[in-house]
Amino acid sequence: MSTQMAQPNTSPRRINGAQLFARYAYPPNVLGYCGPADHLSLFEYGTSGVTDAGLVELAKAFAGAWPYLELIARSTGITDPLDRRVVEAYWVGTPLLDTISATQIGNSMEDRFRSRTGHQFSHLVEGVVAGGVPHHSFHVFEVYPWVGLLRDDRKAPTALNVLDRCRIRWGTVVSVAGDEAVVKTRLLEWDGQYLALGQPVLETVTCAVGSTGFVDDVAPGDVVSLHWHWICDKLTSRQLRQLQLYTARHLRIANIGVEHRGTALAIS
Repeated sequence: MSTQMAQPNTSPRRINGAQLFARYAYPPNVLGYCGPADHLSLFEYGTSGVTDAGLVELAKAFAGAWPYLELIARSTGITDPLDRRVVEAYWVGTPLLDTISATQIGNSMEDRFRSRTGHQFSHLVEGVVAGGVPHHSFHVFEVYPWVGLLRDDRKAPTALNVLDRCRIRWGTVVSVAGDEAVVKTRLLEWDGQYLALGQPVLETVTCAVGSTGFVDDVAPGDVVSLHWHWICDKLTSRQLRQLQLYTARHLRIANIGVEHRGTALAIS
């Protein structure tokens, strides 16, 4: 991250795991990429602060994310897949992920993806052997290429764009005007051989609809997390470090950690 960017937030408002899930799940859901069709309900849950059985059922309908939450919870002895510790580990990253064994991850991958990937399943598992853990960036960089998710161009013109928009990004708010904010962030770049984060650029993103958003009082200097075109949360210094750490880990695996580089094949 550029040294010119502001420092992360020290004490943003803390919400429960179900609400945190709604914040991160809504941006791709409203675009039709994953989850149930009822994106309006998901938005209302995420902005109202209400948590009930309806929100839990919506979360369970996310075929991509929900099994990861179950894996993290089951492997760490946490009863509820929507426990705040589980949800934060998956979307942002925490040391909880490194307590999950490669065998546990590999078994989960086999249950979910062997039938979809066929003989390419062994290529997917290379990412687990190389140190991949059930963080959202693992799903984006190590799983997407082998299950065909980078070939859907309904909303994004290129595989690189899908990789960049779908991963959880971070940025510093520069200005806010109505329902939009300008953030300084780093985008994925492809040099013909490797993926890397480029130099900071300015990007306009959504922070609310009709003045209603997930994060209260977004202001210049806030360090925020981004999913697709939305601001999802304010990040503490610890959360920022964890998000950067797990993003870097899975980028490294995608670039040099596996023999069969799915992201390179998809982008090329």
